[in-house]
Amino acid sequence: MKKIVSLLMVFGVSFLGFSQEVNTGEIHGDFDLNLQSYQEDELIEAEAADELILNNAYLNLNYIKGNFATGLRYESYLNALADYDPEFKGNGIPYRYATYSIDGLEVTAGNYYEQLGSGLIFRSYEEKGLGIDNAMDGVRLKYSPAQGTYLKTFIGKSRTHFAYSDGIFRGADGEININELLSSENKIKTILGGSFISRYQERSNLIFKIPQNVSAYAGRLNLMYGGWNYYGEYAYKINDPANVLSASKMNYASGNAFTQNITFSKRGFGVSAEIHRTDNMTFKSDRDKDGKAYLINYIPTLSKPHAYSLLALYPCATQADGEFGMQFDVFYKMKKGTLLGGKYGTKLAFNYSRINGLNGGNSFLNDNTEHSPMLISIKNEELYFQDINLEINKKINKKVNANFVIANQTYNRDLLVRMIEMNIRMVDYEVLKDLEGSRLLGFGRYAGIIGAYNAFLTYGLKSGNYILKAAHQCWDRLEMENELGNVLLSNERIVVINEYPAPKPSPIAIAKNKYTNSSGSSIIIVSVIVQLFESITVMI
Repeated sequence: MKKIVSLLMVFGVSFLGFSQEVNTGEIHGDFDLNLQSYQEDELIEAEAADELILNNAYLNLNYIKGNFATGLRYESYLNALADYDPEFKGNGIPYRYATYSIDGLEVTAGNYYEQLGSGLIFRSYEEKGLGIDNAMDGVRLKYSPAQGTYLKTFIGKSRTHFAYSDGIFRGADGEININELLSSENKIKTILGGSFISRYQERSNLIFKIPQNVSAYAGRLNLMYGGWNYYGEYAYKINDPANVLSASKMNYASGNAFTQNITFSKRGFGVSAEIHRTDNMTFKSDRDKDGKAYLINYIPTLSKPHAYSLLALYPCATQADGEFGMQFDVFYKMKKGTLLGGKYGTKLAFNYSRINGLNGGNSFLNDNTEHSPMLISIKNEELYFQDINLEINKKINKKVNANFVIANQTYNRDLLVRMIEMNIRMVDYEVLKDLEGSRLLGFGRYAGIIGAYNAFLTYGLKSGNYILKAAHQCWDRLEMENELGNVLLSNERIVVINEYPAPKPSPIAIAKNKYTNSSGSSIIIVSVIVQLFESITVMI
């Protein structure tokens, strides 16, 4: 397998927990520095980075006095680490805040992170390892008017790298803990909650009728009794057609999602079952942008996060546009001193997860015909992902620990199977290189858009009827579209003649693929992990 880079050296330094108490308050902070250097490896065709050293650095400073707190974070990407979003480039202070709390009221101005319920309609959070930071910039109020009642409301814009998105978010959330409110000692604990979020964004496309205000609602219920815990949430989002150039591809259908989870646990034993369903629930801070930096809601995945790289090569990718998923987990620890438990006990963990398409397809509405796939679809559907695994952990003695894992993973590989059946040869032109090692081609959706734009640009230069700005000089797609307003066409007709006509190919339908890792297949893995001296791990 070809790799992009070969890591020569990773250097990370963290200075955590420094603080200073003065008469006027307390100062806390931390500093995090990550440096990486790369080298070429001809054996695996790994290429070195253009720079000798890449860098991510973070400095946090916080000041606290009584009910008041303020702080900031300085970030430096010179340049960002490999595989990190290249939009993170340069230095700056993208995060700063001030908070004041008194009598159950908390007011925050500046940056903050927030989540409504499980995140189905809104989640603002930071995850450095994934290059995600969509912190809000605005004002947030939290208030608890009585015991067991919690209210919050906010307004702001979402961070995207060193800037902020065009969308303005207004949100509110309320939660009631029935037992706390009534000072009840009922063994069944009940928590009710509801959320509302609205994004306002000016209409960038004057041709299509796109809603400027997009709202979403959610309700949730949490029940706890002894070792049992139930959580359920339902979310609804109004139509939000986005990022398309054709009216035929405009999706005016509303979105909805639900998640249900039930768990039971006691000493040495635990079990959980979860299902979720999503349909047209992609929610962005900017409707015209692509990429994870602009996602403002979170659809939790229903698959086990494996610790070993072989099982984690192709993780399940959540399909917010439409999927039905389920997951079942069982954990059991055999007692010490038993035949199978041995001296230290034996841990067993079983997991089953399955994600598939919606029966009837995803909602797609361009007219007055509403389409509603079945609420639960587990039959005659397109399988996206399935994982069945059993893990047995056995401590042999104080220095040796054995871990046995057997797993079967199945991916949506219909596309490749169909190509094999039809004897189709697939060539990835983007990896073709010349004799000097330079890529010959690179293309994608936006390459096609720019190609169409350049066709008009070239015709204007050749005819002399108009002049367009070059595509690379336009700030974004909107500016390109505005430039096309300068196009003046007469009644000329353009005829393209092929001197050596080739036979016209007949289009052949190939199964739709939902994952970029379509080459995944059913695999069975058995691994034994032995830990020696509590610090060295060897895989056999």
